[in-house]
Amino acid sequence: MTDDSATVIATYSRRMRVKLADGHEVEARIKGKRLQPVCGDRVFAEPIANEGDWLITEIAPRDNELTRPDTRGRAEVLAANLDCLIVVAAAQPTPDWYIIDRYLCAAELIGAAAIVVFNKADIETDETASSVELDNYLRIGYDALRCSAVDGTGIDEIAALLRGRCAIVVGQSGVGKSSIINRLIDDAQQRVATISDKTLEGRHTTVNSVMIPLPHGGSVIDSPGVRDYAPALQSSGEAANGFREIAEAAQQCRFANCRHLREPGCHVKSCVDSGSISERRYASYKRIVNLTEQLSDGRY
Repeated sequence: MTDDSATVIATYSRRMRVKLADGHEVEARIKGKRLQPVCGDRVFAEPIANEGDWLITEIAPRDNELTRPDTRGRAEVLAANLDCLIVVAAAQPTPDWYIIDRYLCAAELIGAAAIVVFNKADIETDETASSVELDNYLRIGYDALRCSAVDGTGIDEIAALLRGRCAIVVGQSGVGKSSIINRLIDDAQQRVATISDKTLEGRHTTVNSVMIPLPHGGSVIDSPGVRDYAPALQSSGEAANGFREIAEAAQQCRFANCRHLREPGCHVKSCVDSGSISERRYASYKRIVNLTEQLSDGRY
């Protein structure tokens, strides 16, 4: 990119904040209605005469895109040019491991690393269920760790894994994503979500995505919390490639186009039966297959 290049570091609907090649940060508008920059995008921008704003005129080719399907089943881009996803669960609200798996599936499909972080370890009373899940993620090759944004447990380990990377912090509302970022940057500038005493569901507080530089290199994108998430897949056949243990076992299936559902000679199902593939992870895979087919058929 030339010296008019910039990186989108915050999004506010049709307005952006961008960091120029020389390090200066400026507010920017978007030229036309077709351009849809997201946090992490490398863009071309130019100053607007007699104004303080700049104008984004073009988006450079993306290395990858984190997506989800919109209400019509079309891919909505959430962030771009990511090296890593930090997927956060917590003792409260109740962990939804299926959402964790969907983010991990997305990371696999876009070629990004992924770290599973279990926050609020300081208040967890029963570690058995979370230990089973975290151990399974470790077994299939993911970085998975406990942390506490309250007392700092695990924060240094997360920081070391993020050094030099552009990462996005994702997960359910209320799991403490912004609090973890505060610890990583040693700054309470991010708004922190609170947990409803009645529902134990997180309240949405991060309205816009914002990229925050880390003290020792790299950056994190703080994204809005979700109650549900799914990657936007072109077809249900892509889902297996998003589960690394299923993709590996699939190489020994009888049929090359095995969907790992009801086909004879399916090595994936044999691995589930033997316990070498987590039954819950397999159920998660089937959920993504079904959801993708529902979206494709317009039934979702």
